[in-house]
Amino acid sequence: MAKKDNISKDELLALIIQGIENVKGEDITILDLREIDNTVCDYYVICNGNSNTQVSAISGSVQRTVSKELHDKPWHVEGEQSAEWILMDYVHVVVHVFQKQIREYYNIEDLWGDAKFTYIENKN
Repeated sequence: MAKKDNISKDELLALIIQGIENVKGEDITILDLREIDNTVCDYYVICNGNSNTQVSAISGSVQRTVSKELHDKPWHVEGEQSAEWILMDYVHVVVHVFQKQIREYYNIEDLWGDAKFTYIENKN
């Protein structure tokens, strides 16, 4: 696990976004948490899919893309069974993949109003 510090956060972010876009994940938002005290990571990447099948596909695509290019895997993954909200923890970057209505319900972006938001244009 010591290898994680050698991986560029920018490269990891780019590959996560690529993995999401490969299976048409929507509404991709990057929250930069580095200027906020006592956060668990540097970035949140949040996106959504339209079904549990698509949410699973997004999660799988992110993990395959990062694994292929960086030979890295998430430290922890939660939510794969129900695939309503899958969380992938890459230590410095935490990825949240939601079904659209679940994302709207929890609205975690509002919890991090002090973060710097970057919105990625949908390519579909």
